[in-house]
Amino acid sequence: MSQDSRTIVEAAWQAFATHDADQISAVFTEDAEWLAPPGNATAIALDAPSHMVGKHAITRFLADDFPRLFVRDVAVTFHGFHVDGDRVIVEETMTATLADGNHYANDYCLVFELRDGLIHRVREYMDTARGHRMISF
Repeated sequence: MSQDSRTIVEAAWQAFATHDADQISAVFTEDAEWLAPPGNATAIALDAPSHMVGKHAITRFLADDFPRLFVRDVAVTFHGFHVDGDRVIVEETMTATLADGNHYANDYCLVFELRDGLIHRVREYMDTARGHRMISF
């Protein structure tokens, strides 16, 4: 691989923050997957799947759906990047203002699996009970 795995994932986070579909799409393989816990509050609030398949579905979620719920002041504080070859584990806290004006803060652990310098699979873990307490339906 021509780039360091951590650098690839850090660049992906910068692309996610733009909400620009072209920039987001460019970091994923065509057959990428994003798996989050079933029934998580974000998926329920946005009527979105917890398992997205294909870079177009993931891009649509990050560019169009995500900003409908997390409307402003979105910030990610990274607590750790752990790299093992083509696998990068990211520990973080995300805060934001929700569409209803309430504050959101939750801890996440994401496992990025890379292929050919692109993100092939993301497994997302978060405190689902905490998410449900903060997001109203």
